[in-house]
Parts: sequence; C-alpha cells; structure tokens
Amino acid sequence: MVKIRMWHNHERAEKNESPKKPSHFRRKPIYSVKKNNDSPSVFNEQTPEKGVQEIMAEINKLVGLKSVKKLINELHAFIEIQKLRHREKLAYEPMVLHMVFKGNPGTGKTTMARLLGQLFKEMGVLNKGHIIEVERADLVGEYIGHTAKRTRDQIKKALGGILFIDEAYSLARGGDKDFGKEAIDCMVKAMEDYKDNLIIILAGYKHEMECFIETNPGLRSRFPIHITFPDYTIQELMEIAKVMLDERQYKLTADAKAQLRTLIKNRASQHMNSGNARMVRNLIERAMRLQAVRLLNMNLPKISREDLMTITVEDVINAYDELTED
Repeated sequence: MVKIRMWHNHERAEKNESPKKPSHFRRKPIYSVKKNNDSPSVFNEQTPEKGVQEIMAEINKLVGLKSVKKLINELHAFIEIQKLRHREKLAYEPMVLHMVFKGNPGTGKTTMARLLGQLFKEMGVLNKGHIIEVERADLVGEYIGHTAKRTRDQIKKALGGILFIDEAYSLARGGDKDFGKEAIDCMVKAMEDYKDNLIIILAGYKHEMECFIETNPGLRSRFPIHITFPDYTIQELMEIAKVMLDERQYKLTADAKAQLRTLIKNRASQHMNSGNARMVRNLIERAMRLQAVRLLNMNLPKISREDLMTITVEDVINAYDELTED
C-alpha cells in the first residue's frame, strides 16, 4: 500500500515555509516522448511542477476515455478525503494504488500513466512522480540470477515513481520454467519492500492481461485497480487529429478532412484493433512531411503562411498509402 504524504506540505505551511513555485513552460504534445529501444525510458524527470487541479484538468481534457477519467476522478477525490480525515484524526484508508491497464495499443495507457505520475507526486502519494517504462526484454535475463538483478535495477530506478510494465502478460508466457516468473516474483517482493514509495502499473491487451493475472494467485489482490481503455470511435479519432494539428499550427482543407475521416473509417473496418490514436498520429505526422516535400518541389517564388499551415487531400492520401505499405 502507498502512504499518502500530502500532509507534510500542510505542516510546512504551518511553519510559514514557502513551497516551490511551479515554473512556466510549454508542455510538449503527449505523443512526443519516444522510448529508446536499448533501455527503459524515463519520463518526467525534468518536467516542471504543476498543481493538482491543472493536472486533473489536463486529464479531463483528453479526448474520449470517459470511463477511465471517471475512475481517475474517483481516485483523486478519495485520496483528498483521506487527507482531510487524517487531519481530523479520523480513521483513514491506506491506499493500494498498483494498477492493471487493459486495452489495445494506442488507446492512451502510457499517456495516462505519465499523467498519474505527475498527479500522485503533487498529491504527496509519491516522492518523485517519474515513470520508468519497461517491457519483458528490460526485465528478463538469459541465465539464472540475471533476471532478478535486472528487475531489481529497474525497480530501484522507479522508486518514488511508477514502474510501467508494457505487455506484462509476456512475463508468464514461458510457463513455470521461464525466467519471466522470476521477474514476477521480484516484482511482488518489491511491492512489499517499497509499499510506501512505489506504484506498479501492468499494461497490455485486455484478454491477455486477464489471463496473466490468473497465473499468479497473489497478483489480483495486489493489483486492486483495473482500468479498461476502450478503442476510440471515429469521431474521437478525428478530434485527436484536430488537437494534434492545432498544437502544431496546421489545418486540413475541407476535402482533406473528409478524406481523413473516410480513411480512418476504412482502416477501422479492415483491422479490428485500428481504433487507436497511434495510427492517427502516424498518419498526421507523415502528411506533414509530405506537405513539406510538396511545397519545396513546387518551386514557388514565395511560400505563404497559408501554404505553410495547409495540408491538402493529396498529402493525406499519399500519407495513408505510405502508411499501409510499411
């Protein structure tokens, strides 16, 4: 269980000590952080502080994810009330905040984990609020004893924050003799050893994660919060595309917008797991690059501001064609 630390800030206020002021910054788009294939990624170590209400507003502004945001709001409210109960010397519930995120790729699981790290730091649940993103290859070694060391190393990096294990079900695929079981055992032990300053989030496909939880009798009780991330609807994917374009100061022509909707709809009908933001991100980013090539190849005497901002139907179609060829 994770102890709530927020009353330390209250004690500091009583001593007239001034807390650090959050610095002003322009937040990078949520899709701009990429994972290095050679090592786990660390997110948010240098991110300036933001207040609880600002982070909650950011969570609530995310496109879609209605049921997910509802649960996060419940957690936020519950923690705040436990703070007040503690200050009034009432019995309060210690929080167990280890979670299981279930859903297809590109449905916002990693983005939400990053925001939760920031939120829990500001609420006093975690010391640092950073997130260490790992997968099986970062935890499982090639010989006896190697896995335990690797897993312990990643856990130590995550102390004070969140250890986010993507495709966590892969740790149990090899059966009892697989080294993945050793990683699970180390993880379970760490949940007891560092229960006051570590949150573990397991993530992966819904069905696979449900089967994975059943492989170890202790996992279900240790991960009491299960959150399902639904696929985005066509309209939500269009909203995500607009957010991405607005952040980058681009816009679609009317024809390009209609074509984008058609292509997203076609993709979703052809592929069961296509209702995700990752596909839209890739499509928009490729269209932006193709727009740049088109403008330079036109040899215009002057490229106007409007030209620089506009993505045409040609850019969208060519981006989609290249995307499907990859």
